[in-house]
Amino acid sequence: MKTIFRTYKFELMPNKAQKTLLDKHFGCVRFVYNHSLNERIEQYQADKKSDNYYAQASKLTQLKKKEETAWLAEVNSQSLQFALRCLVIAFDNFFRGKANFPRFKSKKNKNTFTVPQFAKLKENKIYIPKFKEGIKVIVHREFEGKIGKCTFSKTSTGKYFVSILSEVQFQPCEKTGAKCGIDLGVKKLAITSNGTEFTNNQYTQKYERKLAKQQKHLSRKTKGSHSFEKQKRKVAFIYEKITNSRIDNLHKVSSQLIKEYDIIVLEDLNVKGMVQNHKLSKPISDCGWGTFVRQLQYKAEWNDKQIIKINRWFPSSKSCCECGWINQDLNLSIREWTCINGHKLDRDLNAAKNILKEGLRIISSGTERLHGWRLKSDFSNEAQVDETRSPSHRRWREWVVHIDEYRKNQLKEINN
Repeated sequence: MKTIFRTYKFELMPNKAQKTLLDKHFGCVRFVYNHSLNERIEQYQADKKSDNYYAQASKLTQLKKKEETAWLAEVNSQSLQFALRCLVIAFDNFFRGKANFPRFKSKKNKNTFTVPQFAKLKENKIYIPKFKEGIKVIVHREFEGKIGKCTFSKTSTGKYFVSILSEVQFQPCEKTGAKCGIDLGVKKLAITSNGTEFTNNQYTQKYERKLAKQQKHLSRKTKGSHSFEKQKRKVAFIYEKITNSRIDNLHKVSSQLIKEYDIIVLEDLNVKGMVQNHKLSKPISDCGWGTFVRQLQYKAEWNDKQIIKINRWFPSSKSCCECGWINQDLNLSIREWTCINGHKLDRDLNAAKNILKEGLRIISSGTERLHGWRLKSDFSNEAQVDETRSPSHRRWREWVVHIDEYRKNQLKEINN
């Protein structure tokens, strides 16, 4: 048994008054986050300095006492303070080169707020501050462990959810001693070195005609009207169906692989770069490779399994798995080929076998941590380029000119 942190996501069934109060929480948290972000930007533009969390938390208390923002006192104070914490984390990730510059939150996107403590789940109801009667929860599976922070969210389809972080005792699955290499593809989601194939259900293509029909109706509605919002929700329902179906399939495949193999070797694919190809962007995005790899990683950590990533430039498809000869003329249209020594090869299966061999070589050399990862400087350069080119950041272009000096000062504070 080992202790892990697991999240349980349940759908909420709030009444009319609770929906109004939940929406107030979403709006207040969004206002505090945007107000604090704007304040930090203006402070740096003026003095090349900005407030930290404690200074902004003190100002938040004063903000509640003003008449024009007295409505902030109607919601849970800890949720507002947690929004400030999220802003600090966003800035820290930006200065460390892990993310882009923090953006302003929009009402049109997914709305969330977090309750860090004092949450109880009892008799299919969740009790949090400001909700004394409790909100009805659809508990579709047994909840285990100690309740930590709870994150409430509202989707574009109008549904409310709660994600409860819990600390539980977990029993890892038994060791099998098996190992495999996995070649991720478009026609087949994954092909293992043992010959097992997992089909790609292509959910976007499956619902493409239905989605196009509903989007055509949406384009003919008057923007902002009641019929427009109603039709927009219909389009959102189709997207939600596609997303849920894809994630469900990825969970099933990743769980099966973790149960069957102790060592799994993957390629460190540049998915962001691959979707720049307009001919393959839709099918690649429909595969969900990033989500699939993320699921494999945390499930492997839970079950004491090992995930190895090899270099993305390793010629897994071009190399013969039998003799090692490299076919320099291989292109995407060729699915089967014969090497110079007469070995007949299936492109995907051959790639999976080569990936496994390379992964085992990395393990034997003890350099698995050095393969498949990018340097922080790469992310840092991307962050600066993206921020200066993005149209939504025109307001910050003057501020970004001084970003190098600001980055150094903030990094010193973070490290200290």
